[in-house]
Amino acid sequence: MRMATERAALVTGGASGIGLETARRLVADRLRVALLDLPGDRLDAAAAELTAAARAHEPSAAPVVAVAADVRRPAAVAAAVGDAIDALGGLDTLVVCAGVIHIKPLADVSEDDWDRTLDVNLKGAFLCCQAAAPALTASGRGRIVMISSDAGRRGVPLLHAYSASKFGLVGLTQSLAGELAPHVTVNAICPVSTPGTEMGRQVMAFKTAATERSEQEVLDDIARQFPLARAGTEADVADAVRFFVSDAASFVTGVALDVDGGAGLNAMPGAQA
Repeated sequence: MRMATERAALVTGGASGIGLETARRLVADRLRVALLDLPGDRLDAAAAELTAAARAHEPSAAPVVAVAADVRRPAAVAAAVGDAIDALGGLDTLVVCAGVIHIKPLADVSEDDWDRTLDVNLKGAFLCCQAAAPALTASGRGRIVMISSDAGRRGVPLLHAYSASKFGLVGLTQSLAGELAPHVTVNAICPVSTPGTEMGRQVMAFKTAATERSEQEVLDDIARQFPLARAGTEADVADAVRFFVSDAASFVTGVALDVDGGAGLNAMPGAQA
């Protein structure tokens, strides 16, 4: 896929999981990249890894920038996005990956559980988009990609706050796509659970405990649910992000793309159980 030269991207939740894998793809495509995540060794290590990867291809490549912020805090987000724009010399791409999950029955969901999930997953996305929108618009070729979820397409028992937040991301995607056009495209990706990520491991731990089965048995069961017969990976999602960021997607906006191995087919009338 063709990428214009001199591109600059900010990836939230970029220190691990889908965010880190996405950043790897963008660095490989020679974009200048900044990672936004909570402060700590993990963020610093991710930036160091990606800087080394960039310089393996081009010794004079700019370092990957690490900016620390809690995406729930408006002032912190505004400052971090501003720092990223200054360090990158502009911004044309925002990938929103930061997220948390709670797996609990309705009666056990606390107000703190609900607030934290909505604040990180939905409010955080809104704040990052709000802070980045002027620079994205000024670039004339802006891209926003939201990582939603299959739980943002179909409500999932025990994922009440998570599903609500991910449905909200799809709505935010569509509203921003209308407002920011024609200078910025805004799209969402709705992946199934990816067992290799931190959230995926939480889901796996819950399923193994609830069913008293081994992790491999649970993985095999997950694979059987998908027509493509395997669990999703961070790379599957990152490749979809790469498409939306590329020049090939310049006429695509307001889309929520399922990256689910065909799992949605099982919800269609007449589908096999």
